[in-house]
Amino acid sequence: MILVINLNASIDKKYEIENIEKGKVMRARNVENTPGGKGLHVANVATILKEDCIATGLLGGKSGEFIEDKLKDYGIKQDFVKISGETRSCLAIISDDLVQTEILEPGPEVSEAELHSFLDKYMDLIKDSNVIVASGSIPRNVSTNYYRNLIEMANAQGKIFLLDTSGEALKEGIKGRPYFIKPNKDEIEALTGRKISSTQETIEEIKRFQDQGIELVVISLGAEGSIAGYKGKFYKVSVPNVKAVNPVGSGDSYVAGIAVGIERGYSIEDILKLASACGTANAMEKETGFVKKSVVEELMEKVQVTEI
Repeated sequence: MILVINLNASIDKKYEIENIEKGKVMRARNVENTPGGKGLHVANVATILKEDCIATGLLGGKSGEFIEDKLKDYGIKQDFVKISGETRSCLAIISDDLVQTEILEPGPEVSEAELHSFLDKYMDLIKDSNVIVASGSIPRNVSTNYYRNLIEMANAQGKIFLLDTSGEALKEGIKGRPYFIKPNKDEIEALTGRKISSTQETIEEIKRFQDQGIELVVISLGAEGSIAGYKGKFYKVSVPNVKAVNPVGSGDSYVAGIAVGIERGYSIEDILKLASACGTANAMEKETGFVKKSVVEELMEKVQVTEI
């Protein structure tokens, strides 16, 4: 089973408008409210691919109840800890020129007692899980080493932990030796202070992460695909050209593909193909963190994985 952790979930509110004008009254042409948070996108894609998956994390208030109800509608299994604070909302304003402006709320503060309750639930859930995914930000008053603690607890149980976060949470999380990370070029440059301008420099960064005990490292190059390192070998992954409708959530869909591929025991080449197909399929859809299973299967045949 795949266990997906989303500590800072949200209601994603998408507004479609003609144009953004500062200081003006603007009327939305269309509004959509959906469950948000990187982990929930991962869980949704894994569920669409018919893999056994359960989502956990922290939910609170009426917003939390809305998310729970929507996940039930999507057929996503869930087991969240209820908190007293209100789960946040995140706004995406899309104008007719297809420019997207986002406003992300910080989310509720979480008490020590609520965090302890989550750890109890986490230790119970990982017993039946093979692959654990932690995606997204952490609540504002939670220590940046929280993911590191979760990783170390999972490693002690012999579980495979995939980490997808950024900033200090990533920096600290790496110290826990997750099985997998997927920073993009900009995130690595911000993390290390080193510029990446060639394939060889990308490989050198992958090697540095692997020296810290991370087995599978993927560095995203956006539309140019990615470079991955695994067990002393390095791979260039190229994706087919498609008409992108909404690339938001493609990274989350990619992580879902990695988790599903590992859970199914795929070869590293097929894991990378499935992940890339999921990320590309998401970009073809209007909905964030969503793919069509048939499209993923078709794209997987077109993804190229070449050993460098």
